[in-house]
Amino acid sequence: MAHPTMFEPDDPVLADLRRICLRLPGAAEKVSHGRPCFYTKKIFAIYGATTKGDHESGRYDASVVIQAQPDEAVALLATPSYFIPAYWGPYGWIGLNLAGGEVDWDEVGELVTESFRLTAPATLVARLAPGA
Repeated sequence: MAHPTMFEPDDPVLADLRRICLRLPGAAEKVSHGRPCFYTKKIFAIYGATTKGDHESGRYDASVVIQAQPDEAVALLATPSYFIPAYWGPYGWIGLNLAGGEVDWDEVGELVTESFRLTAPATLVARLAPGA
């Protein structure tokens, strides 16, 4: 049974995230479990999430789920915009809520790039622009 689509294709927040993700070397997009996922060999960013016990509210439909270094994840989770996503959280992934305020797209770009570095093959990481 296919998962229902849990995003709007013309969502402007998704469009901004898509631009960030797809500029990375070898990056592509697919829909998995009803959500847009950005990947190389492995997923490095997901648009939209839920939290344990809250699968229906849609509170984090406009969010990005990324992998972060453990020490960085602890620091980020101390701020209200970050959360532990259902399913991915136990594996070290964190979510950033992109709704309800002005988004710092430079910060999003840095987080997505770091997640890419942690998940992509070394040959693709080597192709990142200097300073990225």
